[in-house]
Amino acid sequence: MKSKYGAKKIVVDGITFDSKDEAKYYDYLKKRKAKEEILNFELQPKYELQPKFSKNNKKFLPVNYIADFLIYHNDSSEEVIDVKGMATETALLKRKLFEYSYPNLKLTWVVRNLTYGNEDGWINYDELKKIRKEIKKCKKLVKR
Repeated sequence: MKSKYGAKKIVVDGITFDSKDEAKYYDYLKKRKAKEEILNFELQPKYELQPKFSKNNKKFLPVNYIADFLIYHNDSSEEVIDVKGMATETALLKRKLFEYSYPNLKLTWVVRNLTYGNEDGWINYDELKKIRKEIKKCKKLVKR
């Protein structure tokens, strides 16, 4: 089954992931844990951005940010990871709300890019955006 953005669900170790890249990041984290580069990780951590409430006899559900992974680093810090293919407007808004609501928790968006990523292909989403912006800028200068 494909999502509305073309990602195909995939099952690894009995766990259903929303995309192949999410499943690959899961494998990447398993390798890092086996090498003792991280203490542990968990799947689908949930963070409340706005609690449920009622107004004028109408009930509103809470707004949550459900990330893909939570990494427990060896230095006892924690890092929330979201594997992105593309950033929707909703994702960008929830990211902003997460950063405001959880100022002491590191949120990292990663994307798989074999050209610019690490040896496993992973790169920070914002770093890749900067690289692509610079490439576009250079191409415009060359055309002049």
